[in-house]
Formats: sequence, C-alpha cells, structure tokens
Amino acid sequence: MAKQYTIGELINLSAGYLQEKGCSSPRLDAELLLGHVLGLDRLSLYLNFDKPLTSQEVDAYRRLIGRRGQRIPLAYLTGEREFYSLPLLVNEAVLIPRPETEFVVGKVLELLEPGRPGRILELGTGSGAIAVALACQDPDIQVTAVDISPEALEVARANAQRLEVAGQITFLESDLFQRVSGTFQVICSNPPYIKRDDLGKLAPEIAYEPAVALDGGADGLDFYRRIFRQAASFLEEPGFVVLEIGWDQAREVRALGEEAGLTWLQTVQDYGGRDRVVVFQWKS
Repeated sequence: MAKQYTIGELINLSAGYLQEKGCSSPRLDAELLLGHVLGLDRLSLYLNFDKPLTSQEVDAYRRLIGRRGQRIPLAYLTGEREFYSLPLLVNEAVLIPRPETEFVVGKVLELLEPGRPGRILELGTGSGAIAVALACQDPDIQVTAVDISPEALEVARANAQRLEVAGQITFLESDLFQRVSGTFQVICSNPPYIKRDDLGKLAPEIAYEPAVALDGGADGLDFYRRIFRQAASFLEEPGFVVLEIGWDQAREVRALGEEAGLTWLQTVQDYGGRDRVVVFQWKS
C-alpha cells in the first residue's frame, strides 16, 4: 500500500528537494505550489498540516515540484502573479511582472492632473501589468497598450477582461510607435534593458521568459534610443516619459533623454534603494 502523505510532510520533503536544486525560496515555493494544487492559501495549509492527501493530489503536486526543480518559474506553474495587489494571469508568452515595475505605475499616477482624464501610452505591455494596474486605479484613465507579440496581447486582454477594465484599454499590435496615432499625457514603458551578453549569466529561471522582453541589445540601451527618438511626436505639452531602467543605467538613460530634447525630472529608487525609474518632461 502506498504511503499516505500529510500536507506538512509533503511541504518539508519538497522544500528540501527544491533547496538541493538551487531554488532561492524553496519552502515558500513548496507551500505556494501545494496551495495551488489544493486551492488553499498558506494559512489554510498550516491549519491543515496533518491532513492526509489523496494519491491524485500527491501526483499533481509532484509534477509541479519536478518542474520547479527544473527551474521553471513559479508564476508559469501557477499561471498567476500578483502585481500592484492585483492577480494577473501569466504564461510563457510574457515577462513575469516584478515588484520594481510598480514604481512605474506609481509615478505615472503622480503625474496625472487630478480631475482630468488621463491618456497614457504604454510601450511593450506584455502581460498588461502596467496598463491594467493604471486603469484599475482610476476609471477616467485611458491607456493605449502596445506590444509586438500577439501572444502577449492575448494575455494582456485576458487580464483586462478579468479585472473589468477592458473598456479603458486599447490594445495594439505594434513595434513601439509603428502603428500608434494621437498624443498622450504620459508615455511609459518597462522596455528590454538587459545587455545581450549578460542574458546567459542570469538566474536559470530567466531562460524560460521571452527573450524579446529582455534583450536590450549590445549595451542594453537599444530600446531607450528608439523611444526617445520618437517620444516627442506622441506627447502633449507638457508631457512626460516614465521608464523603468536597470539599476546601473540611470546616468546613460538620462543622457540619451536629454540628447533627444527631453528634460530629466527625477530618478526613482526601488524597494532595495537602487535606481529603477527615470522621469522626463517634454516641452518645445
């Protein structure tokens, strides 16, 4: 007769396995994956620590733990990631939203004039994290969210529909500004900014994320150059550009923006105190 495992036993065994495989948060991952299988939050897992599981539940959990041991990102296994306190759908077609990107959302909201409908252009929307988070904060915000990937746009649309803000967001398949028309109060983006030669040096999980959302060219700055080259043509006056950056790119991105005629306003630090978002203003 096969051994019957309890919730606590499975978590302990799986956490040890994931630690051996090099996962950075093995126990948390083990808990979240079991919670996903059972439909329970972490508190409920601990309240039911001694509850035995069925063989079907154990098998489903083992499959997920095995895949996590291969360093497949947790969010791709559960199909969901929280961003700005919102549950977002994710899959391998989109970059997994990071907490640092929440600073882009916060800064855009600060820049919008109270009582005036906000018109925002987001370049490279991916999962729709930024666009959806902005729309959820204010029913008067209208976002045009573009991405070059039709598969990513499917995920973004699903998130907008799931969180009931689809009427506030226009999704557009476009290579940056290629198919965009009109002008906006704010242009924002979390563009690809990893140096191409550094992609292979990142955590194994990164290899499962779409390279098109990560590869910033030889020096990591290709997309900033492209954005700055055209941004003024799509901005109202005064208008703003809010961009996420790599922790060591603030000086170079500021120089690129100023060369394009924009005025640097601010560099925002993330939760770890590292440069993460740059803000520019456009005035002719």
